[in-house]
Amino acid sequence: MSRYRLPLAAIILLIATISPPVTGIKSVGAQSPPPYSIKNEDADPAKLAAADSRLRPVIDRYMADLTTLQRYYVVESSPVRRAKLQGFYGEWQKILAGMNFDSLRQDEQIDYILFRNYIEHEVRELDLRGRALDEMAPLIPFSKQIAEYEESRKRMEKIDPGKIAAQLNDLNKQIAALQKAVETGLLPEGKADPKLPAIRTKKPVANRAFVVTSNLRETLKRWFEYYNGYDPLFTWWNEQTYKAVDQSLQNYATFLREKVVGVKITEDTAIIGDPIGRDRLLSELAYEMIPYTPEEILAIADKEFAWCEAEMKKASRELGFGDDWKKALEFVKNKYVEPGKQPELVRMLAEEALTFLDKNDLVTVPELARETWRMEMLSPRQQLVSPFFLGGEYIQVSYPTNTMSHEAKMMSMRGNNPHFSRATVHHELFPGHGLQAYMTRRYRSYRSLFGTPFWGEGWSLYWEFLLWDMKFPQTPEDRIGFLFWRSHRCARIIFSLSFHLEKMTPQQCIDLLVNRVGHEVDNATAEVRRSFAGNYGPLYQAAYMLGGLQFYSLHRELVDSGKMKNRDFHDAILMENRIPVEMVRAILTKQKLTKDYKTSWKFYKF
Repeated sequence: MSRYRLPLAAIILLIATISPPVTGIKSVGAQSPPPYSIKNEDADPAKLAAADSRLRPVIDRYMADLTTLQRYYVVESSPVRRAKLQGFYGEWQKILAGMNFDSLRQDEQIDYILFRNYIEHEVRELDLRGRALDEMAPLIPFSKQIAEYEESRKRMEKIDPGKIAAQLNDLNKQIAALQKAVETGLLPEGKADPKLPAIRTKKPVANRAFVVTSNLRETLKRWFEYYNGYDPLFTWWNEQTYKAVDQSLQNYATFLREKVVGVKITEDTAIIGDPIGRDRLLSELAYEMIPYTPEEILAIADKEFAWCEAEMKKASRELGFGDDWKKALEFVKNKYVEPGKQPELVRMLAEEALTFLDKNDLVTVPELARETWRMEMLSPRQQLVSPFFLGGEYIQVSYPTNTMSHEAKMMSMRGNNPHFSRATVHHELFPGHGLQAYMTRRYRSYRSLFGTPFWGEGWSLYWEFLLWDMKFPQTPEDRIGFLFWRSHRCARIIFSLSFHLEKMTPQQCIDLLVNRVGHEVDNATAEVRRSFAGNYGPLYQAAYMLGGLQFYSLHRELVDSGKMKNRDFHDAILMENRIPVEMVRAILTKQKLTKDYKTSWKFYKF
């Protein structure tokens, strides 16, 4: 039976009429058989019912339709796919525009604003991706033809095997001529024969074209295998021509990667990156509800960095190193545990953090979350990208194995010493990502569509601020550990924004982490590689510090002022799921909202 049985018109009518919210729900705990039981506040039926938004079926329908379209139109470079998504987003913008905003409860108004903001961002992103494809169009002229083959197959249209063979033969010649033109474009001005066609490009554009070419090769393979052997006439005509095109695409992709980008096809550790520019940074900041310019954010990072450096010198003096904080940092790094002892250390630090949270009544950590967290070790390969810990329902721990070189072993042990780890374990587990993962699966989970690192990473970093204020790191060594990571987050803002503004190269980013933060070289390289590999958004690295500062400002406004207690404040945040922190503030302060709400919260005082 289909999960989505409501027609779209019925959903629109549902929103237009806005029926009263559901008020009754059975206790989850009462339905659960022994020995499992819930003894925590998060089982309160009233709280579970309060999380039921009347916009949820609308958001669910949107996601169901979007994923169906994306599964069907899989060729990302296809103009048909782009047109379909443009129409899809436009239709949903009309639906949202027709909703009766003023009749919604405040939490539903929040959902409306989040949904509208999300779709507006998707429209901008689709346009930007289209521009990026247009920029690389001279490097992938075969894209449209391959996409049309796959889309025709999906529509189950009749094919002419002989005609396709001629097309593939022409395509093979086109790829050969294309590669020759790009080779000519690599020659210095004046060195190439002016009579020969030449295509000149930039490394980031060529790297994008390499990725698209590799994907299109897989698309063509999938298309060919659909007919090959099942249609004898197709195989007779096309077996050899397809193999020739496949080899040409592979050769061309290798050429782009090795000769134009300058990275061996087998090298997956190179740092290339693709700077997005100031305009797109501003677009991303608007989506994340951060009302500051890139230049203002860099100024925030500089100010916070200066505070870290001053505090680092204080701790250095306590250890007898004067103002030479780098010597103090070396002293702390060398206090690593011996091989085999890291899991024991992580468990001890996790229990220490939980004890501190309970003793100070800071946040609810449900019993099931306490019982089921666990630990895994990161492989040597994973540590090339993630040299420190990763968190969530289980914490992933970095530490060297017997297969690593001596230098790599020492960098891993020094970079994950107990004093650095005291600041990372609570960040990754409780009250950080582990508690986040537990709560966001249980409260307003439909809001995962609007997930933002400013909430996810910002929350975990905010706890470093709060625990510092509460004297959790008591020794100068522990304070240096905390300060190392806070400095690291300042540096993340500086190097990531500066890279996207084309003011820093990847190597300069690495040098910043080594010289100003005190990273091991391999760890700094892995950090920069992770930042620019394409798996994280352009603001992800800035989100740690900025999101932390947002939560810190909100804590001053609501807890330090006496309006809320720590536990109530923190529990309330976790029950709203991963949304921009400005929207969390609107909920907790019961802010009056408008349909055309724009970001305005200036959370940082210069």
